[in-house]
Amino acid sequence: MFNKVLIANRGEIAVRIIRACRELGLSTVAVFSEADRNALHVRYADEAYLIGPAPSRESYLRADKIFDVAKKSGADAIHPGYGFLAEREDFAASCAEQNITFIGPKPSSIAAMGDKGVARATVVKAGLPVVPGTEDVGNLTDDDLLQMAPKVGFPLLIKATAGGGGKGMREVRNIEEMPTLLASARREAESAFGDGNVYLEKLIEGARHIEFQILADSFGNVIHLGERECSIQRRHQKLLEESPSSFLDNDLRVKMGEVAVKSAQAVDYVNAGTIEFLVDKDRNFYFLEMNTRLQVEHPITEMVTGVDIVAEQIRVARGRQLSYKQEDIQIKGHAIECRVNAEDPFNEFMPSTGRVTQSLAPTGPGVRIDTGVYPGFEITPYYDPMIAKLIVWGETRGQAILRMRRALEEYRIVGVRTNIPFHQTLMDSHRFMAGQFDTRFVEERFSMDDAVEARAESAEIAAILATLVAHRQTERNANIVRRNERDTSNWKWVGRWERMHR
Repeated sequence: MFNKVLIANRGEIAVRIIRACRELGLSTVAVFSEADRNALHVRYADEAYLIGPAPSRESYLRADKIFDVAKKSGADAIHPGYGFLAEREDFAASCAEQNITFIGPKPSSIAAMGDKGVARATVVKAGLPVVPGTEDVGNLTDDDLLQMAPKVGFPLLIKATAGGGGKGMREVRNIEEMPTLLASARREAESAFGDGNVYLEKLIEGARHIEFQILADSFGNVIHLGERECSIQRRHQKLLEESPSSFLDNDLRVKMGEVAVKSAQAVDYVNAGTIEFLVDKDRNFYFLEMNTRLQVEHPITEMVTGVDIVAEQIRVARGRQLSYKQEDIQIKGHAIECRVNAEDPFNEFMPSTGRVTQSLAPTGPGVRIDTGVYPGFEITPYYDPMIAKLIVWGETRGQAILRMRRALEEYRIVGVRTNIPFHQTLMDSHRFMAGQFDTRFVEERFSMDDAVEARAESAEIAAILATLVAHRQTERNANIVRRNERDTSNWKWVGRWERMHR
């Protein structure tokens, strides 16, 4: 049992974990870099400690500094959130050595599934289907990968073994461009996860990216909470997720759920995790990877199941059984999540930095926002550009789309550019509404032209209004107002006259 939790993360996920801890009566400790001194999670936590400069390698990736804070504050548990140290086997093991509860899977499970190459080998031994790729366990040199690439077949993906979220991932079309892409993938993986190891995987074109949420306790109980459709991506970065997937039928859903549970059982998994699949046009599915942590998109699963995944993580880490059995899990309605990022969709999604001067969040039935940003907060170039996660729920997918349209229209963020116009255009896409998309949809069959035209019209209207305002102001300045001949207003003179004749 533990009573004080240190959150080894930042931003919206740190705020989300703090809220769950408060509901469970647990004290919280935040850590922050110099760039996050005024961050929302710092304000929300019971205690907060500075751990270093802005770069994550000097702050949030420094396990030694985090353990120092745990000792100073008396924290007896650590929640890693996602990213940073969440999938580091050595960090989880160090927690155990220092008698600190790690709110996540066992180090052995992270080793087996956190390293994508090892995970592939593990599920192959369990007889589960995987995407063709390099099955060798361990670090592979560039020369090794270049020799294996033709056997895997082009096009293929270079992927970081230590992480996810599209970091350290590159698409390769031919052997000539592969050395350069290998180098850049390793650099990005090293920067994001502190591990530059990569592996190769066949690129299945026209595929859907569908994942299943897993929960498991230390008593051998493993359940899944249904699937999430994550095919709306750009450069392998998820932009929008929804649950359930409109692509799956009930039979396929049951089969994939069973495989997801078996994958977790194969490594004696405990706590929350996600089994990711690729599903081809013929509805053949392949194990892609397991994320041994909480996912960014977990709120949509919470919306359709009613399960508080973060609270369940904490309960399991405290040695309790799962609160639910598989038969208790019922999918109700449909949920959609839009990731609102500080980037300009009209300029190749270039990152946008600066101070958020105003933020008006949408509300109303079925609307939820997870964010770590507030008016006055500064978006820096050091971390992920995500400002917020806008989540809506509806009784049907159609209602959820309509509700998301309304919520996006209400959302106002001033000070930095955001990708809200992208999401608005996506909600109006006939292909999206019909569920006719795959992982390449955004890059190959989606256009922002309608949004660009609307933006041009809005700019023209704004210019006309500005001209009218300026003209009116000029007319006012041209008027000459003569001073009254009397020393006071006519109204006062009338009042005096009335009093004299009473």
